[in-house]
Amino acid sequence: MRIATLSTSRATASALVAVAALALVGVQVGTATAATTTTTCTTANTKLTVTEAPRPINHLLLKATNTGTTTCDAYYAPVLRAGADAQAPLARFEESKPQAVVTLKPGQSAYAGILTYSPDGEGGATEKTLGVSFTDRKANGTGKEKTLNLPNGGVYFNSAASVTYWQDNAADARAW
Repeated sequence: MRIATLSTSRATASALVAVAALALVGVQVGTATAATTTTTCTTANTKLTVTEAPRPINHLLLKATNTGTTTCDAYYAPVLRAGADAQAPLARFEESKPQAVVTLKPGQSAYAGILTYSPDGEGGATEKTLGVSFTDRKANGTGKEKTLNLPNGGVYFNSAASVTYWQDNAADARAW
């Protein structure tokens, strides 16, 4: 009788371990499902603003605020065109790449710092607009470009102009 009780207790313990393991797998699957509801940030689900950065000089601050109802991811750096006639986007400042993709819940913002010119740069012109678009996780464009008016009626850009990756706070975006 004692052997049967011990055997039954082991079977019950094994069953409880199996149920716990399945419950854990269920939680992980549930988490994975929740993560798939995240979308890519686009010009359609964000509000974009560009302002003159208080410091350092010759810098702008781009802010993207999630206006959608679901979480969105801001991948890489924004794709920026300085002026309506720009042939190529501004270069990305690779050293600014964050540890992880910037994820925005509704109402949260991401920031990118923009270096407009440097004495090392060549050429240049004062531009009145900034074209902004987003990329997806594969670095492909996500849709329509949004055109923003630049502060002070125009900003000088030269060949040294570049943009940081999306950051989760303005201080980090301005640090580059």
